[in-house]
Amino acid sequence: MQTFPVFTAESAPEKSKASLKSLQQVLGIIPNIAGAMATSPVLIDCLVGMFQKVHGGSFSEAQIQTVLLTNAVTNRSEWPVAFHSALALEQGLNPADVDAMRAGRSPKDAELAPLSTLARTLIEKRGRLDEDDIQSFVAAGFNTELLLEVIAIVAASTITNYTGSVAKPPLEHAFSAHAWQA
Repeated sequence: MQTFPVFTAESAPEKSKASLKSLQQVLGIIPNIAGAMATSPVLIDCLVGMFQKVHGGSFSEAQIQTVLLTNAVTNRSEWPVAFHSALALEQGLNPADVDAMRAGRSPKDAELAPLSTLARTLIEKRGRLDEDDIQSFVAAGFNTELLLEVIAIVAASTITNYTGSVAKPPLEHAFSAHAWQA
């Protein structure tokens, strides 16, 4: 079985160090998944660039975590499910809503449900939304600009979801209470 190293800011390839330091500055840690991504400077740089854009966009952190957790579950990627479960709870999401998303359902929260449903639908339909999918999202109070922004969040999370599934980084103790199996 192929194993992937989990780099630190000091041990990473030279071209990956700045990205890891940037994540550490924002998050307070270098998540193991980012340490594994650092094997490829291109991949870690893409993640950091998208991370900055997504978290500086129109959605609140609770809304972003809703999309990220939904994506991780839909993509069946275990490390990101644990990580985003912890962050979603940290952002004040109702534990019952987090449990619903971890089970593949949309949350009951009226603001978060359309985001979760759209994210799951985008992945399941491989981006081929039909008019009903779009109208449901817009009818929930969102607009087409925000729909396209959700695509950016899905793209960013795909990087971590696929890396988590391929590299299988160890789950940090801080997230172990939220461990999840596909």
